[in-house]
Amino acid sequence: MTDHALQLLRRDRRLAELAAFPFDFDLDRAAHGHVEEVRLASGGPLEVVAGDDTGGTYFVCADGSVLYADSEGSAGIIGSSVDEALEIMIGLPCWRDCAHLSPGDGEEKILARVTEIEDEIREDYGIDEERAELRAALGFPDRSPVELVGRLHAALLRTEPEFVLLNADEGGAYQLLGPAGPPLWEPVLAAGRADLARLREGDRETWWRAVPEDPVRRRAAVRAAQFDRADGDLELLRHLLRHEAESSMTEELRIAAVLVGLHGDTADLPLLEEVRFTDFDTACGLSDIPEQGASADELRRWARGLDASMVGSDPADEPLSTWTDLARDQGMTELARVALIRELDAIDGDRSRLRRPGTPHALTTAPLSSLARDFEELGDLPQALRAQRLYTALQDTAWDRVSAGRDLARLEREADRLPQAAEALAAVRTALATPGDPSLDHWHRTNLGRWTAAEHYHLTRAFADAGRTEEARTLLTTADAVLAQLAENAANDVRELAEGTAARVGEVG
Repeated sequence: MTDHALQLLRRDRRLAELAAFPFDFDLDRAAHGHVEEVRLASGGPLEVVAGDDTGGTYFVCADGSVLYADSEGSAGIIGSSVDEALEIMIGLPCWRDCAHLSPGDGEEKILARVTEIEDEIREDYGIDEERAELRAALGFPDRSPVELVGRLHAALLRTEPEFVLLNADEGGAYQLLGPAGPPLWEPVLAAGRADLARLREGDRETWWRAVPEDPVRRRAAVRAAQFDRADGDLELLRHLLRHEAESSMTEELRIAAVLVGLHGDTADLPLLEEVRFTDFDTACGLSDIPEQGASADELRRWARGLDASMVGSDPADEPLSTWTDLARDQGMTELARVALIRELDAIDGDRSRLRRPGTPHALTTAPLSSLARDFEELGDLPQALRAQRLYTALQDTAWDRVSAGRDLARLEREADRLPQAAEALAAVRTALATPGDPSLDHWHRTNLGRWTAAEHYHLTRAFADAGRTEEARTLLTTADAVLAQLAENAANDVRELAEGTAARVGEVG
């Protein structure tokens, strides 16, 4: 695809005016930019090429795709090139009202909806002669509304995961302008389902070695078997179970053990016992496996109990982390990132999602710390910081505020936001000085004190390495004061870091 039409509009004022009205693709509005600073979650470049009269903006992405963002916080791909996007906008001047139509709606419904909206437009101004003139000048064929709706639908479905738009300051994602794609578990499970089919029907010499010996493929195959159960799977489940034990206690090991146990074959009791005693972790995680001599009914009863409480057969019931972890391990980084951003947006917009069942006034903030960790593992420090800031703000006890604040300072430092890191550590010191509860009575004897002092020295070193010597000297004095409050054992573990930091500050000074 090309941007031939865009070049014609830029050279011919008459055509540019036609595109601006009545088709609302105004090149002159490009100079104003978007209503707020934005960026792609995937990090690619964006070029503003036009705007519309509602405050919406047309961006061209690195691959030539056109991303439209309105002024209300929604965005979506509307063409694989400017040419395709313009062809859709000219052929469907009502394209925004058609964003949720799909080829599956059928020709009759699509034509009726397009006709209805275009007749409303014609009550205010003409579009037919203008459309014919602009199409001819740009070399666009006279495509049917049904075909154009199909192209628009296909384009919108490409928005996630590569073209998700974020508010550059706050990090929240724009909502999808059109239809949502499949749930995350579908693309993540696809490879596992394919491998499960190979294990069931393929060449054993090839697939019974290749799949179980690859930890990620093995996990995906176990997950596929969890949701697609077949009576003939017992032998391959045993094979997967033996190999999954090599990864120690994993959720997939429990699933494979349960799937084997559901068959109720007492000949599997020695295998289950062997897997259970692989190491300390498996012995704890599978401690309730029936022992040798159990009956088939006892084996099934154990498996059914775990299946109902911890396994299940519906992928939609799995926690989001099941699919984001597997997506990341399969290399589907952007799928995982977008799903995690959407989850953080949901929590940020509705804190009630953190309420504990049965205790409506209490919040469980663990999902936020998990999100911060997940984003950090993805290398997305802005989103990790966003999650950690919210996590820190919601802590109840002084101990938790200090622990969360120290982690926030570390992330700020690693993101090269040194003044913000210093502010986070200042809040930590305030909490240490005036805790407000007894949770910090012995902080100076614990890892909390040791790690808090260490973070002060790490940030001091970062200031020194950045050539900010006055700030480094000031913080070094503060770090030494924190260190002086620690018990001897805790302080001893930090002294080498303290000495090295002091030496570095002396070098740059």
